[in-house]
Amino acid sequence: MAEQKNGNTQEQDIKQLLKVRREKLADLQARGMDPFQITKYDVSHHSQEIKDDFDNLEGKNVTIAGRMMSKRVMGKASFCNVQDLKGNIQSYVARDSVGEEAYKDFKKFDIGDIVGIKGEVFRTKTGEISVHASEITLLSKSLQILPEKFHGLTNTDVRYRQRYTDLIMNAEVKDTFVKRSRILSSIRRYLDGQGFLEVETPMLVANAGGAAARPFETHFNALDEDFKLRISLELYLKRLIVGGLERVYEIGRVFRNEGLDTRHNPEFTLMELYQAYTDYHGMMDLTENLYRHVAQEVLGTTKIVYNGVEMDLGKPFERITMVEAVKKYAGVDFDTIKTTEEAKELAKEKGVEFEERHKKGDILSLFFEEFAEEHLIQPTFVMDHPIEISPLTKKKPDNPDYVERFEFFMNGWEMANAYSELNDPIDQRERFKAQEELLAQGDEEANTTDEDFLNALEIGMPPTGGIGFGIDRMCMLLTDSAAIRDVLLFPTMKSLDK
Repeated sequence: MAEQKNGNTQEQDIKQLLKVRREKLADLQARGMDPFQITKYDVSHHSQEIKDDFDNLEGKNVTIAGRMMSKRVMGKASFCNVQDLKGNIQSYVARDSVGEEAYKDFKKFDIGDIVGIKGEVFRTKTGEISVHASEITLLSKSLQILPEKFHGLTNTDVRYRQRYTDLIMNAEVKDTFVKRSRILSSIRRYLDGQGFLEVETPMLVANAGGAAARPFETHFNALDEDFKLRISLELYLKRLIVGGLERVYEIGRVFRNEGLDTRHNPEFTLMELYQAYTDYHGMMDLTENLYRHVAQEVLGTTKIVYNGVEMDLGKPFERITMVEAVKKYAGVDFDTIKTTEEAKELAKEKGVEFEERHKKGDILSLFFEEFAEEHLIQPTFVMDHPIEISPLTKKKPDNPDYVERFEFFMNGWEMANAYSELNDPIDQRERFKAQEELLAQGDEEANTTDEDFLNALEIGMPPTGGIGFGIDRMCMLLTDSAAIRDVLLFPTMKSLDK
């Protein structure tokens, strides 16, 4: 009962505080000082710039703007702390410097208000670089109450739903998203320097192909046709290789109608690139160089630490076939297994679950997922996948049960997936046919035949290497973030109404 009473009292206190804030705004508006009528404020410096260049700026006037995060009123002089994009800085606000009326108004400002301050850069007696205000302007009135500074904003559900508050209260969150932006810029710089052309392809498609995933479906009223949100970027980018663009990439959102967990969100950022006249070995070289470039440029080192584990991007990445990986970590040599029946018996013996429709190659892949993936902590290319799980990939000329494909692993996660792209339209039609059969058997992630893509292949696509990178997982590793939601500004959340 006491807890309920305390809860009710706290709720009433908050309501009263919110009421006071609105009354302060009404008073300002009645006096012709509505902060929401201000349309601009000229900012000369950010907080960190002032600190970094103090020797040159000491004694000079600057203008700063940001959110007031703390305030100490001490009679005729006060201190406040202003937070902006680059950090925070203290301001000394004295009645004799800003004027009696302005100082009286300043004392009524609330934590969370956005202010503009003009003043002289100086260092306090305690050594803190500050701005001695000569003018202070209320630029926006905060009508809500920020989380209490000491406890911070720690409830993850609230953090994800109110990312704007999360960014205000948690400096490391802002740092993560600044790094994410820099990672994307670094990727683009590297690829542009390699002669790649950034392009954009449709998100709303009639045929969602290029990956094994269940799409979201919608209806386009104007054409009275059903469409899907893309699950991959692949098939349109390959059309551009047919068209002669030779090196193309796209960084964009794709959508997969599947579950939520620490590494999956139904909409996420994928990068795919395609390069004519190379193969999956060329894609391995590109991946190594790209990862090293981005880590060095964004983090200043090729050694990254995730969850306390160091991974070294500076060393040559390990290269191992899927068969070798299963042999190494499961003690099973699939080169000695000749039939699907043998593979199924082995799966039963080892406790690996499979479906009746699965063939030998599918079961090899299940063994790899069960026994090998978790061990691939350091950068590793797992090569030469079974044809059954690779419908868009070139067969290995010397072993047509396998294809020229690799998956790139770090921290036990798949980080990228690459092929020597299938450019034989006759073979591709047969692979689509096999996928259609899987679809008929109930596999909702199987591809359907894309006749226009087949037509493009019949016109002729050169030998091509292609790869897809999970940008969100890359950002997780490079920012030491525990979950994909920590690197998505606005992750998918269940409605509060449900």
